[in-house]
Amino acid sequence: MSQPQALHPLVIIPTYNERENLPRLLDRVHAALPQAHVLIVDDGSPDGTGALADEHAAADERVHVLHRTGKQGLGTAYIAGFKWGLAAPGRRYTHLFEMDADFSHEPEVLPKLLAATETADFALGSRWVKGGETVNWPLKRRLLSQGGSLYARTVLGLSVRDLTGGFKCFKREVLEAIDLDGISAKGYGFQIELTYRAAQAGFRPVEVPIRFADRVAGQSKMSGSIFAEAFTLVWKLRLGRV
Repeated sequence: MSQPQALHPLVIIPTYNERENLPRLLDRVHAALPQAHVLIVDDGSPDGTGALADEHAAADERVHVLHRTGKQGLGTAYIAGFKWGLAAPGRRYTHLFEMDADFSHEPEVLPKLLAATETADFALGSRWVKGGETVNWPLKRRLLSQGGSLYARTVLGLSVRDLTGGFKCFKREVLEAIDLDGISAKGYGFQIELTYRAAQAGFRPVEVPIRFADRVAGQSKMSGSIFAEAFTLVWKLRLGRV
């Protein structure tokens, strides 16, 4: 009887001015998923987040750091992280996670997302399925997020209820099958495009309910231009212009 494959997860966390959050975040990730490695993708944080990440990497072989020059966007940070994880010498990560650094994604959910991939190809942390919730969100923001996901999934013909969330776990083969260089969205729309391309490639998603709270420390990276990009992106995807 063959032995089950050992799981080697990699949690990819983009950072920009997250020095205040980083130590506690790493502690909680390691407590929730001790076998996981963590890749910090830092965009030259002026507050020294990258240097602090280097200190953690020197002290713990599970922590790695990818330094980039300047703020280049969330989507490109994840793509750089995926490429690093897929090509990491001496390691073969079986699962790659996306996760925010601001505690809006609770590290304790990591094992649930990993377990969900036993019956699906990739797992999405979802605010808009039964059991999911948002904390301290005004009605306007809730309607904007739910409406955005409804708009995107209607145009793209997808069943996923939370298309704009960024807490995800992919089996390695999903990311290997996607043309990562062909992904055009760099901001908010990146999450929509990545899920769409994975589904178009024939991979099956599953949504895992999560509790989503606003960041604990630091400043939000969201802007109006990011929402505008996502709004127009879905039609470009639908019409095959991306």
